[in-house]
Order: sequence, then C-alpha cells, then structure tokens
Amino acid sequence: MNKRVALVTGASSGIGETTARHLLDAGFIVYGAARRVDRMTDLAVTGVRTLALDVTEEASSRNAVQQILGEEGRIDVLVNGAGYGSYGALEEVPMHEARAQIDVNLFGLAHLTQLVLPAMRAQRSGTVINIASMGGQFATPLGAWYHASKFAVEGLSDALRLELRQFGIDVVIVEPGSIRTEWGAIAAEKLRATSGHGPYSEQAGAMATSLANSSSPDARMTSPTSVIAKAVTKAATARRPRTRYRVGFGAKPLVALSRVLPTRVFDSFVKRASGVPA
Repeated sequence: MNKRVALVTGASSGIGETTARHLLDAGFIVYGAARRVDRMTDLAVTGVRTLALDVTEEASSRNAVQQILGEEGRIDVLVNGAGYGSYGALEEVPMHEARAQIDVNLFGLAHLTQLVLPAMRAQRSGTVINIASMGGQFATPLGAWYHASKFAVEGLSDALRLELRQFGIDVVIVEPGSIRTEWGAIAAEKLRATSGHGPYSEQAGAMATSLANSSSPDARMTSPTSVIAKAVTKAATARRPRTRYRVGFGAKPLVALSRVLPTRVFDSFVKRASGVPA
C-alpha cells in the first residue's frame, strides 16, 4: 500500500514544524509548506519535502496542491497550521490589519481546503485538521480580530464536517492551550505597536507582558509544541478521529470554566489571569 501523504502549512516554526516531524515519524510522506523555505532547511534534512506557500495568495496555494498531486497522486491529510495573532484594541487596529488577520487565519485555510477536497472526494477518504485555539471558545483582552478568526474557524469546521462525512472525509479541530512558540512574542509586539501609547496603553502593556512571557523558553504555564503534534498525529492516523482535540496548558479547564461561570465572572477571571486591570 502506498504511503499516505500529508500537507502541513505553517511548517517553518512552532506547531507546524513539530507536526511535520511527527507525521514523518508516523510514516507519512510529508510536505511542509511556509512562505519562507529558507527557514525549513533543518526540516528538509529530516526528509520532509518543503515547498513555498503563502496561503493568502490563491495562485501560491493552487501551485502547491498541484505540485503534490502531480508528484504523489493523492493528499490524505491537510493540516491547516498557518496563522498568527493580531492583538490591539478594536478602536485602534487598522482595517487593513484586521483583513490580513482574517485572510491568513480563515480565508487562506478555507481556500486551501477547497483545493484539496476534489482529490479527497475522488479517494473517498481524507482528513482535514484545522488548528484553531482555545481562543476560539472564549476571548482575552485586546484580541478581538484574532478571536474572531478562531471562532470563525470553529464554525467553518463544524459545517464542513457535516458536508464531507458522506464522502468519507473527516474534519478535525485542534484547540491548543498556551503553547511555547514565538507566537506570543509576535502578538505582543503587534499589540505594543498598535495600542501601547494610547487610551488602552495600560491594558496593552499588561497583556503584552503576558503574551511575551508565553514565548519564554522557561515559561511554566505553557506546553511544548509536541503535545499538539501528537494530537494531530493521533487524529491523522485514527480510523475514526474525534471532532475536537483540546490539548496544551489551560485548554480543557479554561474552556470548561467559560461554560459554567457567569459571563461577567469569567471576564474578571480572564482579566486577572492576564494581568489586565479590572
């Protein structure tokens, strides 16, 4: 039997890179995709096949999928891992940045999924794994557009799951908790640039510190990227994967609290946990 083929986006660092390595170890032919191929040199050495892909450019996505289908004749697993966090007060975030956040985290994911589905339908099998976030279940201060994108990924995935089951295609949502990657540092930098000097500066300073701390190599209240990669690999190899994998520091308890506590009480809890003034 031919090896199964996986495409992982956002493979130049963090969750995407670790996931590509785990899928390779699990026996998949893995294509790791990102905008900057030069950042995937170490990944290529392991046997992962790297390719340039900008999910916001339709031609780039189309070319990537056509290349894989041309070389392998199939795509069995798509891991939509590309994304970033745009933080800033809604009042102060420029609309071009808001559109960029949705374009990467939602529309890029959706378009790439569109492109792989004809091949998966023809195979009568496949798994689409969307990396969402516990932030697709509740919000944190100054993250309106990031949370909007992740809430949207959750809804899109739920609808897609209903559409595709008849073709033997599974749709899985992975909801990471707090994970040790450069994501937090990048989000903090954007937050300081957007809201660090105006009426939201006090909130922004506290929230930026909280975000940046999650990127520290010795951050205690975080999990390594491997916990997400293991969940993705489990979903990719399961005969009947779960619809949601909620993994990583804080994911399960915080989502549970968001559902049982009154909204304003949970709001206060999130602010205190983030160091943001009430």
